[in-house]
Amino acid sequence: MNQYQTVTDDETVLRDGTIKLHRPEAFEGMRRAGRLAAEILDELAPLVQPGVTTAALDDAVRQMTLDGGALPATLGYRGYAHSCCISINHVVCHGIPSEKTIKDGDILNIDVTPLLDGWHGDSSRMYLAGDVPLKARRLVDVTYECLMLGIEQARPGKRLGDIGAAIQRHAEAHRYGIVREFCGHGLGRLFHDAPEVIHAARPGTGPELKPGMFFTIEPMINLGKPPVKLLSDGWTAVTRDKSLSAQFEHSIAITEDGCEIFTLSPKGLHKPPYE
Repeated sequence: MNQYQTVTDDETVLRDGTIKLHRPEAFEGMRRAGRLAAEILDELAPLVQPGVTTAALDDAVRQMTLDGGALPATLGYRGYAHSCCISINHVVCHGIPSEKTIKDGDILNIDVTPLLDGWHGDSSRMYLAGDVPLKARRLVDVTYECLMLGIEQARPGKRLGDIGAAIQRHAEAHRYGIVREFCGHGLGRLFHDAPEVIHAARPGTGPELKPGMFFTIEPMINLGKPPVKLLSDGWTAVTRDKSLSAQFEHSIAITEDGCEIFTLSPKGLHKPPYE
């Protein structure tokens, strides 16, 4: 069973299974990191075009992160050699940037995590390349709706299971599959921490949400069945049935009367089309 630990913004924080409850001064650090993540995703919108390589997008993410005074948290993380993850079509998450060219009709998720002054701003969005089929656009729309319905449950006195239940209910109403192998996570000074935020759950289960909790909500929704498999590179997760997958991610905090989203788009580019 998870324990809760109140932490200050300057003490050494360990990944020890406790759920961190951050003091008010920590919120400002997360706001800056989250805003930078959102600004990077905003600036990527016009760059995602057919014919562009995912390596070029990764280069852009790295430069924007450095220009913002931060470092890409993924660069060197457990041997990962890139500044973001880019997951196309049936790739569920952790797609590795390469010389692969984006094609007309592709959908892709770009996941960025700038590390700014010791705080992690973790967020991802979907992008549409060229003329995207209606079924793919609908999957992207519903996945965004799932994220926001989950966030609506994020307030004191609720439980983590309430978030997952809201996501699951909406996705399954559209006969989509919810990925179980990956989940949201606590963050702050640490990239990944307790609690695990499951995206398919029973209401009223899991740890109670308390003010000061920082975590991500990042549902991965498949057009087909839920199961995924990991490729031989040790990172790339794909749908087993090769169906399309979509994901959105926000970093949030539980406040005294609700929640704060750290990674909202400054330009209002919350979901595609980004026009």
